[in-house]
Amino acid sequence: MNIEKAVIPVAGLGTRFLPATLSIPKAMIPVLDQPSLHYCVAEAINSGITKIIFVISENQKDIIENYFSCHDVVVDALRSKGDIESLNKIEEISHIVEMDFVIQETPLGLGHAVLMAKKMVGKNPFAVLLPDDLILGNNPTLKKLCAIHADGNELVLAIKKVAPEAISSLGIIATNDQKGKIRDITGVVEKPSLKKAPSDLAIVGRYILPFQIFQAIENSNEGALGEIQLTDAIGALIPHLGCKGYLFQDKHFDVGIPIGLLKATIHQALKRDDTHDDLVNWLADLSLDKK
Repeated sequence: MNIEKAVIPVAGLGTRFLPATLSIPKAMIPVLDQPSLHYCVAEAINSGITKIIFVISENQKDIIENYFSCHDVVVDALRSKGDIESLNKIEEISHIVEMDFVIQETPLGLGHAVLMAKKMVGKNPFAVLLPDDLILGNNPTLKKLCAIHADGNELVLAIKKVAPEAISSLGIIATNDQKGKIRDITGVVEKPSLKKAPSDLAIVGRYILPFQIFQAIENSNEGALGEIQLTDAIGALIPHLGCKGYLFQDKHFDVGIPIGLLKATIHQALKRDDTHDDLVNWLADLSLDKK
């Protein structure tokens, strides 16, 4: 079955980016000149998604909705200047995909955020994308997850190998497979200690989930700080529905933290002809200054 709907949770408070997030959602802070949310939406569309459900807080709706709306004044100005490249970017944003919004009044964990979209998702499998996880490559990671799901109708998670010091802050998979890009997942553990971690493979912000996940979330116990973890609900479904992990190879940045956003911005600037040389020269000057 084709995956047509995607849920993108963006209702978090963004405390790591204070005071900037007093006025702008974390997912709207630019990576170079494009918000991480835009990258996330573009990946969804390029993977065949036709409807996106944003899980947001009340004060985010106008900002996000306005970004993806038609901007006539800007369009007219760009057209009059003959700036076709910028014009195409702006017009593409306003026609990007069908969008809907659901309000999460209190952020109570990723599981709770996904649960907020239950009525809009319906009875079909769907995708979840987290804007904090920016994955940059020629082929969308979510598109590969959709293809894997089509082969077996299982849950599918994006995974990557992580350093030992990162394991205790991530969702970690258990698997008996030791090779290949597609792994059978036998279990998942949220933020295990290094000693108890079943592997060094972490879940990274891209999921294909069945509608049964909603009941599994509802049956989940609250964790620390009253949060409802998506990982627990996924773990409950794995013995019944099966689960695959896709070990992606593309560049991944955690843009949910300032240093990750900075690294992603530098990476993108180095790839672009209009910024590469200036940035390289500036970085070289910095290196010389240190000496």
